[in-house]
Amino acid sequence: MDGRPLLTSKQRTEVVCGVPTQVVCTAFSSHILVVVTQFGKMGTLVSLEPSAVASDVGKPVLTTRVLLGQDEPLTHVFAKNLVTFVSQEAGNRAVLLALAMKDRNAEGLKAVKEVIQACQVW
Repeated sequence: MDGRPLLTSKQRTEVVCGVPTQVVCTAFSSHILVVVTQFGKMGTLVSLEPSAVASDVGKPVLTTRVLLGQDEPLTHVFAKNLVTFVSQEAGNRAVLLALAMKDRNAEGLKAVKEVIQACQVW
């Protein structure tokens, strides 16, 4: 064995918009798991898969799919805006996002993105 851990995981708790928010990022061989919760549970589980681009002009497009929870348009928009950078920085790996937030607004989105960046495991 080469001495590396099988899983790499980081966790952080920050106050986002006045609410304690926990973020856990875990790197698996083919996926990155990002858990963002203000309730202490996983909430809605969203899969973000990069799709191949026909030319080298653009970056891969992420296709979102709600696996568990309410499938609302805002969930897809919030998920893409929250973790697109994770997939890109991880070499276009798929991302599983577990999201349980009280309020989904632009200010909270920006703050949570910074916490996710601080938990970088990719």
